[in-house]
Amino acid sequence: MAEENNQETEKKSPLKLILMIVGGIVLLGTGIGVGIFMGGGEDTDPSAEISQIIEKKENPEPSKNEDDENIDEAAAECAEEEKDEEGNCPSGPKKIPKITPEEEIFTTTYYEFPGNFTANLKGSKKFLQLSVGVSTQYDEQVMVNVESHQLALRSEILTIMSEFSSEDIAGKEGKNNLAESLRDGINEVLVKVEGFGGIENVHFTSFVVQ
Repeated sequence: MAEENNQETEKKSPLKLILMIVGGIVLLGTGIGVGIFMGGGEDTDPSAEISQIIEKKENPEPSKNEDDENIDEAAAECAEEEKDEEGNCPSGPKKIPKITPEEEIFTTTYYEFPGNFTANLKGSKKFLQLSVGVSTQYDEQVMVNVESHQLALRSEILTIMSEFSSEDIAGKEGKNNLAESLRDGINEVLVKVEGFGGIENVHFTSFVVQ
């Protein structure tokens, strides 16, 4: 009786072992299949994944906003007149704008002597009749001095006019020479009486030779 039980046990043991092996193979195959499905069908290398993570940290990809900012900066660096027919910036050296200091602008003050000045021209029976004005970019004190010493200045103007001949005052150059002489004479008188001239230009509002 005991021998029969041992024989049945020995028969059952190989069958049980076979079932366990088959079950293990099935479980192993199922695990591999799930792993392939979850991993996208590719074998993954842990060391390769770590290298990719480190590379991304060291060389981050520029964001979309950064790309847009870089494009805007590049477009701003190209002046409108430098663009070609398609509106693109040319390659090669770019023009560098030259920064120039702002010019300081002064106010010009004018004064016109009342009446006319009439004097005989040198070596001629002709006479010259002028209306004279002066200008300066100094303060108003210069014109105050001109008005205060108008008598002395009128005398100086008439004296200088009589030293010019009709040939001397011919053309634009002759008129400019007369204006410069009158300016210098007016300033000399002002320097004597006030210590400072300040008249920068003499203007003719009328110029008649008869």
